Amino acid sequence: MSEERFIDMETRLAHQDQLLIELNDVMTKQQEKIMRLEELCASIVERIRSLGDASPSDAQADEPPPHY
Repeated sequence: MSEERFIDMETRLAHQDQLLIELNDVMTKQQEKIMRLEELCASIVERIRSLGDASPSDAQADEPPPHY
């Protein structure tokens, strides 16, 4: 194997290593965002459920009187 070819292979390997590190960083950040979004969705679902559990008398208080 020629010296030039060996250097080219080492250069490519170094670039691939750097690319793997960058891809890992991106995937880690994406996973963190996904986890935050899942927590936010769970919080929203819980709020919606708690609104659904509100007593019916609360809903009637917002209705206009029957003579309208």
